[in-house]
Amino acid sequence: MSTNRAVAAVAVDNVSKSFRVPAERVHTLKETALHPLRRTTYEEFVALKGISFDVAHGEFLGIVGRNGSGKSTLLKCMAGIYRVDTGGIYVDGRLSAFIELGVGFNPDLPARDNVLINGTMLGLSPREARRRYDSVIDFAELREFEQLKIKNYSSGMLVRLAFAVMIHVDAEILLVDEVLAVGDAAFQQKCFDEFYRLKDENRTVILVTHDMGAVERFCDRAVLFDHGDMVSEGDPHRVGVEYLELNFGKPKPIVAAEGADGIDADRSGVGGAEIVEAWFEDQHGARASMLELEHGCRFAARVRFSEAIDHPVFGVTLENAAHDNVFSASTQWQEAETGHFAAGEEAIFRVQFINVLAPGRYDATPVVSQRGSGTAVMDRRERFISTVVSGTHASGALLELPYAAGVERTTVQPTAEIES
Repeated sequence: MSTNRAVAAVAVDNVSKSFRVPAERVHTLKETALHPLRRTTYEEFVALKGISFDVAHGEFLGIVGRNGSGKSTLLKCMAGIYRVDTGGIYVDGRLSAFIELGVGFNPDLPARDNVLINGTMLGLSPREARRRYDSVIDFAELREFEQLKIKNYSSGMLVRLAFAVMIHVDAEILLVDEVLAVGDAAFQQKCFDEFYRLKDENRTVILVTHDMGAVERFCDRAVLFDHGDMVSEGDPHRVGVEYLELNFGKPKPIVAAEGADGIDADRSGVGGAEIVEAWFEDQHGARASMLELEHGCRFAARVRFSEAIDHPVFGVTLENAAHDNVFSASTQWQEAETGHFAAGEEAIFRVQFINVLAPGRYDATPVVSQRGSGTAVMDRRERFISTVVSGTHASGALLELPYAAGVERTTVQPTAEIES
């Protein structure tokens, strides 16, 4: 554990939690009456397996993991919604939770009543809850809907109201689940601005999210969950990379299926050369299944020639998951003299570049051709191998180009008043 339990804001000590899942559900009273002696069998689902870690006062902790890994279950245990089976959770300070849409709200009451009730439940006096109501409703941008029963609210409106209540109760410890993803872009940015304020005020925040950019931007530390186990803890960037590896796995070469005529369906060419294998290399030249953003890397392919060829042309194209062509390279464009290769010889073709590709999966299509006008393709392996680009920042663009931005102040001369 990374912090001293005596001064921890939250201490999770060997917590386990499981659920009984009925193998067969009884939905109606008639079914129960017709089969009164039938016993329902259950399967046990273990959501958390002996989890232990501490969160220091003022620390911003990120909890990441795939769906079903136990993140939200742990947050509900911290909030007291679930009771743990074994172990304990110790909280030092007033706690406010933002976990599920509508939790703690009465759908038949309007926003004002729900804000006052929730504020009081989270530790405010009734007078203080009333005093802060206008600030809450304005932050949520729901002034025109404050008299509407919240059962008629959209999911985005519920998110805005719940988040606004949470940040206005002055809790020392805040639990925030992935439900922020429901809000629109403008409200998410407003929430991120609040996260910066909470960090400046040294509040303790535990954030469950799939957004690795948010983890690296805000979190001091991160933990990674997988199938109920805490498999990693530490630097947010490193944990984010491990999260991406869990999601994408280790890419394997794509093996083309054979068509009815015995020819590979994802392969074409007139022959004379064969692309035997392909791989990616990291900045140190080692074979890598994952490439880091903003680092040097290489694509490489091994080619075997079955006949003598003079100055063959080597190339490669990278496509993203949407099948957009994001990068192409060829020795022909560089007018490179690649040499003479006799039958039986092999060559390794490499392309070195700085990785500015946006995080995600990419498929590589290598090709070797005969040189000359009317170039004949000897071998082309469609989407022969794939790789994953890791990075905790994603702008949504195809590329993450390095850049420098600046602001220059200009002096505007005041416009002279026109005399009437």
